[in-house]
Amino acid sequence: MGVEENSSGTVTTDVADVTGTTETDTATASAEAVVAEEVTTLAAGTVVYPIAPGYRVNVRRGPGTQYGIVRTLPYGMSVPVYCQKPGERVTGPYGTSNIWDNIANGQFVADAYVHTGSDGYIAPRCD
Repeated sequence: MGVEENSSGTVTTDVADVTGTTETDTATASAEAVVAEEVTTLAAGTVVYPIAPGYRVNVRRGPGTQYGIVRTLPYGMSVPVYCQKPGERVTGPYGTSNIWDNIANGQFVADAYVHTGSDGYIAPRCD
């Protein structure tokens, strides 16, 4: 997981912390319901996988924390995995992995935060 410090001394990480006990319990329960569903198939046949409950995950331009952040996924989000690429090794709620998931053109998230049901590749390798 990448830890970054800006010029004002503020430290940020790749994944936001969960805050508030009552809200967290409710958010976690909702997110766990999503995980219980495992994998969802959208109407167009695209399979999406849930992000770990209680995490807001940074989407990056490439397979590592040295790449710029494109956006941050909200709690309870599910994402498609079009292809996967080896990159920086990251530890998350689903283990430690160097696999990064391509969720859109030029957008990657660490597989350690995506509930794919596998420790390995579940999609073709990105070119």
